[in-house]
Amino acid sequence: MLYERWCEVARAGGEEFALRDLAAGQQWSFAELALAAEALPPGDARMVYPQGHSAAFIFDVLRGWRGGAVVCPLEPGQEPPRVPAPPRPCCHLKITSATTGAPRTIAFTAEQLAADADNIVATMGLRPDWPNLGVISLAHSYGFSNVVLPLLLHGIPLILAPSPLPEAVLQAAAGTKALTVAGVPALWSAWHAAGAIPHHVRLAISAGAPLAGTLERAVLEASGLKIHNFYGSSECGGITYDKANDPRPDDGCVGTPLRNVGVSLNEDGCLTVRSRAVGETYWPGPDDSLGKGCFQTSDLAELKGGRVYLRGRLSDQINVAGRKVSPGTIEQALAEHSAVRECLVFGVPSEDADRTEVVVACVAASGPASGADLKGFLQGKLPSWQVPRQWWFVESLTTNPRGKISRAEWRRKFMQAGPTLRRRVGPRP
Repeated sequence: MLYERWCEVARAGGEEFALRDLAAGQQWSFAELALAAEALPPGDARMVYPQGHSAAFIFDVLRGWRGGAVVCPLEPGQEPPRVPAPPRPCCHLKITSATTGAPRTIAFTAEQLAADADNIVATMGLRPDWPNLGVISLAHSYGFSNVVLPLLLHGIPLILAPSPLPEAVLQAAAGTKALTVAGVPALWSAWHAAGAIPHHVRLAISAGAPLAGTLERAVLEASGLKIHNFYGSSECGGITYDKANDPRPDDGCVGTPLRNVGVSLNEDGCLTVRSRAVGETYWPGPDDSLGKGCFQTSDLAELKGGRVYLRGRLSDQINVAGRKVSPGTIEQALAEHSAVRECLVFGVPSEDADRTEVVVACVAASGPASGADLKGFLQGKLPSWQVPRQWWFVESLTTNPRGKISRAEWRRKFMQAGPTLRRRVGPRP
């Protein structure tokens, strides 16, 4: 079904520009891309593993579709998952980003992949005359659904930049009249700081991690470009999108549901997603949270005025003497301090059994700051029991290749450092 649909797209596109790989210095029209794909040896492998950030990734996808193999995209250097090929009609495996635990594989049918691309193209208004500038991971669900599938199933041209560095982005954008750029907050921040956001970007999208309102407003004021916040999950593809042209009133706002996507809240206040794009199953171990067109997230949310507001993850909630708080609540308040460039909050076991957990704030400061300063700032905004008791100052909060900050990873680093680090960061002043 996917290869047949690609062939229809290629015939309709003809000699129009389809794909440009700037690192290789090569370009293909839709007709040329189709001919090159047909010339590939079909192979007899049951699984195909597209990898990297080049035209070879696209050709491997087409080879897999043509040969009826299961396609499982991988990050550069990533080992294939040790799982068998899922039964038909499943034809695709995604690997979760593991920001809250061990990575899992998810099986999809052709119809589910196509439905996700259809929802994204229709909701965001992706256009053939606004080529996608490919700077994000092609293997991640975000990149695969936003730049790979629109090329192959909707005829949206793709320009593969050799790197996401500001200079490379400006060079990749040269020679085009209009662009769509899907990025992550860390990239948008770097491009903005370097003055490297191309002036002819017509559609700017951010996903993969929370988009700070301060960054959204700064880019809008500097260039008149609105960054549209996008929220999705590997298990179900796109969920919501901020279509508004004005800045969001709340950093937790992730917009309204994509076309053909339904959302609701379960009894714990977590978002439930229903659509034809929801994956078939976790593979090889099914889970009740996924299947039959429904995905139960662990994302705490509010639904107001048709918009979705994320309020943290159920699994990230911190238990302080029986009272639960979302780290996101503390992070949002802390981010309002002028000296806080980045922050991450998590809970660790308390030596006082009555407290259950201690709140730790990991802070990358942009100016002079101390735990005492930040404590005083938060005391005017939060109940005292939510104010962090330990402060850990770091140079920066590094992200993984998908632009995500792993709360679990930073908690692990803190715990592995043991008493030495805890004495150094000290108790709450």
